[in-house]
Amino acid sequence: MKNKYDDIKLNKEIKRKEYNLIRNSNSSLIHEKIKFNVKSALEILLPKYHLKEKYIGIYWPLKGEVDIRFIKDNRNEKVALPSSSKTKAISYYHWSNNQLGLDSNRIPAPKREKAINPNDISILLVPAIAIDQEGYRLGYGGGYFDRLRQKDLWFSIPSFVVISNNCISKTTLPRDKWDVPFNGWISEKGLHQIEATK
Repeated sequence: MKNKYDDIKLNKEIKRKEYNLIRNSNSSLIHEKIKFNVKSALEILLPKYHLKEKYIGIYWPLKGEVDIRFIKDNRNEKVALPSSSKTKAISYYHWSNNQLGLDSNRIPAPKREKAINPNDISILLVPAIAIDQEGYRLGYGGGYFDRLRQKDLWFSIPSFVVISNNCISKTTLPRDKWDVPFNGWISEKGLHQIEATK
């Protein structure tokens, strides 16, 4: 018998297909504008949240996602990349010039050293398929970031989605009880901050 969680799952799948089509139609010009705005947003966010000895958590871009790896080279900051495990957990590791391996989702990630403690990360920048006005993100369905950010220490890190404006939903996206909101997003229209509460 179907329950409400099946309905939410189905609705999320429908929205994923819809927004993936939109996202994959974006031009390289839109991506360049978003990258420029990520640089501008960091000028606002770093003085507010960042300590020099801490990390900025970024991501390795997949198809349709904005490539923000320039942060590693353009700024004299320590950068961390996520790595997923077979248990559907995600941890962040220091991204140095060492060779990367593939994590459980076959995404390049630092070879496992010691996972970074959330206390040592100032800001997280995360990709998404869509986000709504309340900061709820639609990802790929693995729940990695929601499980991570359910933990209070991780939730306390200012976390922003990097996304195109046409993937910001004007209506509430379907959400499960374990979904948690982000602190805002960075799009080609700039930085948008919101108050995120569980």
